[in-house]
Amino acid sequence: YKLSIAPEMDIMEYCRKEWRGNTPVAKRMRKGYEAVAQKFACIRRVRGDNYCALRATLFQALSQATQLPSWLQSEDFTMLPENLLSKYDWIKQWQLKQKLGRKMGEISDEIKEYLILLRKKWKNISEIKSPIEKQEACDKLFKNEEEEYSLYEALKFLMLNTAIELYNDDKNGRRVPVFSWLLFARDTSSNPCQLMHNHLNHIGHSGGLEQVEMFLLAYALQYTIQVYRLYKYSTDEFITLYPNDPEEDWPVVTLITEDDRHYNIPVRMCQETML
Repeated sequence: YKLSIAPEMDIMEYCRKEWRGNTPVAKRMRKGYEAVAQKFACIRRVRGDNYCALRATLFQALSQATQLPSWLQSEDFTMLPENLLSKYDWIKQWQLKQKLGRKMGEISDEIKEYLILLRKKWKNISEIKSPIEKQEACDKLFKNEEEEYSLYEALKFLMLNTAIELYNDDKNGRRVPVFSWLLFARDTSSNPCQLMHNHLNHIGHSGGLEQVEMFLLAYALQYTIQVYRLYKYSTDEFITLYPNDPEEDWPVVTLITEDDRHYNIPVRMCQETML
C-alpha cells in the first residue's frame, strides 16, 4: 500500500530539509514556515497526485470531526445522484474512476454507494472519543486506496451539486457568493455542464483544484478552508480563507501550500494558541 498522508515531522526540520539555499524564494519559504510554526508544531506530507487538495481537506475534516454535519444527515442525501440525473441528462457523462462505458443506472448507483460510504466513515470517525484512536482510524482509512478514492468521487459529486444550486440561485435572482460569478465567468465553465466536462471530470486525473474550485469545495462541505500560502508570505494573501466571508458556525480546517497546487497539512497546534 502507499501511505497517502506521511507521518508527522517537525515543521522547521521539514523546512530546513526542503529549502536550503539562499535564493529569495528559499528565504521567503523559510519565513513562511516559521510563521506557521508559531501555531503548529508538525507537518504531514500529503501524497502529490491531482487529488491532493481533496485529500488534505478531507483528512483534516475527518481527523477533527466530532459530529456528522447536518447536510450528511439529511434524508435525501443519498438520493442526490438519482434526483440530479432525472433533471440533467448530461450528468451521464460524469467521469467515474477509471471505468468507462457505464449505463445510466450504474452511474447513479455507484455515486450513491460513494455517498453512503462518506456518511458511514464520517459518522464512525466522529464518534471516536480518543484523539489517538481517531487519528489511527483516519490513517487507516487513508491507506485503503479503494475507499479513499471512492470518497473523492463523492466530494467531486457534492461540488457539482453545489455548483448547480449556485447557478440556479443566480439565474433566479437570489444572492450568491462572489466566487460563484467567477466560477461561471470562465470560458471553460460558463454553466455546470461545462464545469463538469472541463474541470470536475479532470480532477484527480489530469488536474487538481484551481483556486476558485477551493471555494466550491468549501461550500460543498460547509467548512472554512484556511490555507497558509507560503509563497505569499508578507502579503495579505499569506493566510487565505475559502470562503473569505465564512459562516460563523462552519468548522475550520487548515492546509499549507507552497504554490497553490500541492497541499500539505499542519498538525499539533501549539499549546498557547489553543488557549
